Amino acid sequence: MAILGLFLVGFLAMVSHVNCYGGGWVNAHATFYGGSDASGTMGGACGYGNLYSQGYGTNTAALSTALFNNGLSCGACYQIRCANERRWCLPGSILVTATNFCPPNNALPNNAGGWCNPPLHHFDLSQPVFQRIAQYRAGIVPVAYRRVACRRRGGIRFTINGHSYFNLVLITNVGGAGDVHAVSVKGSRTGWQPMSRNWGQNWQSNSNLNGQSLSFKVTTSDGRTVVSYNAAPASWNFGQTFAGAQFR
Repeated sequence: MAILGLFLVGFLAMVSHVNCYGGGWVNAHATFYGGSDASGTMGGACGYGNLYSQGYGTNTAALSTALFNNGLSCGACYQIRCANERRWCLPGSILVTATNFCPPNNALPNNAGGWCNPPLHHFDLSQPVFQRIAQYRAGIVPVAYRRVACRRRGGIRFTINGHSYFNLVLITNVGGAGDVHAVSVKGSRTGWQPMSRNWGQNWQSNSNLNGQSLSFKVTTSDGRTVVSYNAAPASWNFGQTFAGAQFR
């Protein structure tokens, strides 16, 4: 029984990993938005702001309700290829990061304009990256996608906004699974304190942490955790960004 228990634990861990990233291909559809320079994709429901300065560029996607997970999927990475549409598909695949939400349009049917309605799996891609897998004139194409590990340069970035007793930390440039599901913060004069997700990937603490060096503990959807000790020095100010450790 002990051996069977160990096998089940190992199997469940493997299934959990596959569900996060590295699994099989899933059918979906893709459209595009934001214009030829992707300027219309800036900002968005994940809170990343300028996608160029954050390092995401134009390889980005807005996710339908079924994929967005109320914002917890922000930062996840997907490999996407056009599928089964010879007239419009181009060869190859793209890698994109989830940076926005594609809202449902319940006034339109799912197959005629309501592309992001539940329960559809849909990617609204930036126009430049869409045109790498399909022709512009297609408008919408069937695709196959799968979760993949995010590969980032440098450490996880923490942008500290808000004010005393309301620290709003935007977390970007997360490798591995990419989508942050839990965050804790530790001041140099406090213990570890869990943060609550305010919106997108903005995480909130109501403690007064002014004048303390800050450490952050970040956990992604695959259950992995990385700790960035003293990522922000005691002299930090609101509006500043600091780099920490990274998932490997």
